Formats: sequence, structure tokens, C-alpha cells
Amino acid sequence: MDGLLSLLVFAGLFYLMMRFGCGAHMVHGHGKHGEHDEVGNKAIDPVCGVEVATNEGYGRMYEDTLYRFCSRDCLDKFDADPGHYLSHEKGEVS
Repeated sequence: MDGLLSLLVFAGLFYLMMRFGCGAHMVHGHGKHGEHDEVGNKAIDPVCGVEVATNEGYGRMYEDTLYRFCSRDCLDKFDADPGHYLSHEKGEVS
């Protein structure tokens, strides 16, 4: 019975830590998410330049940054050559 009680206490503490503690920022979207390209609650599609709401479209994590895409076609183009679109985004000529 002591083992079961210890397990329940540990599980409760684990839940509280993940819900409100160190893991909460990952669940609630407070991690690093493309701060350089957000406009209010919108992001700029790096492929076509269209504004995309942060809760719509497609998203892809690339080098610890979340990029948003207006369509699956733009996402596929980005996946094929991310460096090409990111260099254009920074104003570099390739």
C-alpha cells in the first residue's frame, strides 16, 4: 500500500510540474517561435511572403524556429531547400 501511495504522490507532483512548471512553456506555446517574422499574431510565409495567422496554415520547426506556411505547396518548397528561402528572407542574394 505504501508503494501505491508513493506512486500516486509522485504522479501528482509530476503532473503539476508539467502543467504549471518547467514543461508548461512547451504545452502553451511560450517557447521560441520565429520572433523575427511575426507581425502581431501573424507570421510571414518565407516562401511567398503572405501573412499567415499563427494558428492557421502549416508549420515547420527548422533550426529551433517555427515557420508558418499558407499552403502545403509552400511547405513542400521550403522542405526541398530551406536555405534558399531563409537567405532571401534575410535580404541575401543567392
